[in-house]
Amino acid sequence: MLMRALALALALLSWPVLGKAAETIVSQDGHAALQPVITGLKSPVYVTGSGDGSGRLFVVEQGGRILAWQHGRLQMFLNMRDLVDSGGEKGLLGLAFDPHFKDNGRFYVNYTSGGMFLSLETVIAEFRAVGKSLMVVDENSEKLIMRIPQPFTNHNGGQLAFGPDGMLYIGLGDGGLAYDPLGSGQDLSSLLGKILRIDVHPAQYGQAYAIPPDNPFVGKAGACGEIWAYGFRNPWRFSFDAASGRLYAGDVGEQTREEIDLVRRGGNYGWSIMEGDICTPGIKHCDPEKYLAPILAYGRSEGQSVIGGYVYRGKAVPALAGHYIFGDYGSGRIWAVRLAPDGSAVARTLLFDTHMHISSFGVDDEQELYVVDRAGTVYRLASHR
Repeated sequence: MLMRALALALALLSWPVLGKAAETIVSQDGHAALQPVITGLKSPVYVTGSGDGSGRLFVVEQGGRILAWQHGRLQMFLNMRDLVDSGGEKGLLGLAFDPHFKDNGRFYVNYTSGGMFLSLETVIAEFRAVGKSLMVVDENSEKLIMRIPQPFTNHNGGQLAFGPDGMLYIGLGDGGLAYDPLGSGQDLSSLLGKILRIDVHPAQYGQAYAIPPDNPFVGKAGACGEIWAYGFRNPWRFSFDAASGRLYAGDVGEQTREEIDLVRRGGNYGWSIMEGDICTPGIKHCDPEKYLAPILAYGRSEGQSVIGGYVYRGKAVPALAGHYIFGDYGSGRIWAVRLAPDGSAVARTLLFDTHMHISSFGVDDEQELYVVDRAGTVYRLASHR
């Protein structure tokens, strides 16, 4: 399946996007649309700009490829198939470009590694692009930042994002199976079930990364200093509001509720005691007042797997400016949430009702919003006239 010869051949090519064109999807109110811009992908799970002003989009495929798209053409950026253990919830799951990528060529990936005869782990690694165009990646430049053992094959998290503070934030699920059997979500001695915050620029110390001294659990006995917030089941996608800097995460539920969290320093979001805004079914001792409640939760009649999105700061659809846009993998629905000045949810509106398997949202360098359909297409949010 993962043939190295084919991967090397593709790495030498730039090819036009071919195949049957996907259809434009019009919003429920008729004012916005999702326009297909990239098709023919293989299990895409993320899309992002690089912040270097080039206008390129980078698409992450779960099997281990990162593709660059510009002027209607795709080009291989990095092929990691030999490094990635893919399938189910495993694979190449996250990508984040250094805030100074234009100058240093650094970018970071989140992937699962292991396989049949090796222990599964989440790997956070740095690579470097070289040359004037920053389109050639030195495949030997991989620098391991973190290796986190994974006890099971699901709930790996996957998101990477640099915050406005220049720190790298990492999403990790509780490690898998049902109802967090290892108790990872509430265990501060485990990195699982957490959002981490690390400094990947500690060159003066000769370390792969440093723990920021203002992280909430630095110096706390028995706690991992990398932790920023905890009590998550599987925070598959999170993002920072480009205007306010607030951090929003979609945490996938177990059997009952899906949730969107406004993530705060040191916050405990309740899993596995809480599932969304209710006590987890079967839990005998539960005091909701001990945990931070989600800003929004919904039940299984509306979806089965929340996909965290972005606060929209683009210009294509002015009516959605400042709204948090997110979706659901199971139902294909996409909602727009009007936010209060403090970042909480005021009202939620169904924006699109699709047949997509939404795996992610993303933004380009202009903060325009994209939707990733795991079936193989990336759509762009646009005005519909």
